[in-house]
Amino acid sequence: MSAKTLPKTVDATADLLKQGRYFADRSLATVLFLSLKMGRPLFLEGEAGTGKTEIAKVLAETLGRPLIRLQCYEGLDAASAVYEWNYQAQMIEIRLIEAAEKANRKDLEKDIFNERFLIKRPLLQALEENTQGAPVLLIDEIDRTDEPFEAFLLELLSDFQVTIPEIGTISAKTPPIVVITSNRTREIHDALKRRCLYHWVDYPDAAREFDIVSEKVPGADKRLASQVVQFVQALRQEDELFKLPGVAESIDWATALTALDAQWLDHENVDQTLGALLKYQDDIAHIRGPKAEALLSTVEEAEPT
Repeated sequence: MSAKTLPKTVDATADLLKQGRYFADRSLATVLFLSLKMGRPLFLEGEAGTGKTEIAKVLAETLGRPLIRLQCYEGLDAASAVYEWNYQAQMIEIRLIEAAEKANRKDLEKDIFNERFLIKRPLLQALEENTQGAPVLLIDEIDRTDEPFEAFLLELLSDFQVTIPEIGTISAKTPPIVVITSNRTREIHDALKRRCLYHWVDYPDAAREFDIVSEKVPGADKRLASQVVQFVQALRQEDELFKLPGVAESIDWATALTALDAQWLDHENVDQTLGALLKYQDDIAHIRGPKAEALLSTVEEAEPT
């Protein structure tokens, strides 16, 4: 697939996302358009399961660009995120040179510290030229990393370049499209946020969530999809849940119910499938039974939206 040109308006940006089956509200389409127009990284923050990661995936798909994903985790460092040297291959090369009696310290360093022995990780890959156009770089769940790694990212996000001591500075001729996500398990430093455009991705309203579930689970009965959405919307008002269900869980639940040939919600199929909607036993135990019946009573007679 050849790369497409970037959208020229907010409406075109919303249409682009819709082509990828992503239903964005106006504010999200606007900040995404500005991010693409200004060449600024987009920082998306919000609860887990609200569709932050999906935005980068859809953007890569609809623009025909490669997606390069850096999944963050505690202890992530440059060796895993940017590059590392292939030490085994370097040792073999050294031994071959020594065996040929051509060992010269200066030449040896030049031979073993070049791109042949460089293992390129996601951040370095994102700076390379690509025939499909600038890639979409997804830095996912940055809140899982620590502050030193955030500081390391500043050079990349400011100048789209990284420095490798043995080689020098590598810069992107065409900067990647950068999407950074955070579930806000901790605060991200202001220095990083200043380099980005910011958007809080909230849970969708009922109408938009119905469109999403209907699109993602085309086999679901419309009445069932409507009831799933209304049940989940009511469930998010519960203060005692450890983890509120996101859109991803709504889709999972509708998919599970459809696999059971359900056409509407009832007490039995709700209690039996709560594990597709809630991911903590305490939450399931809290909702199962009378609480589920109370929630279900508000949607039992619901017709498709």
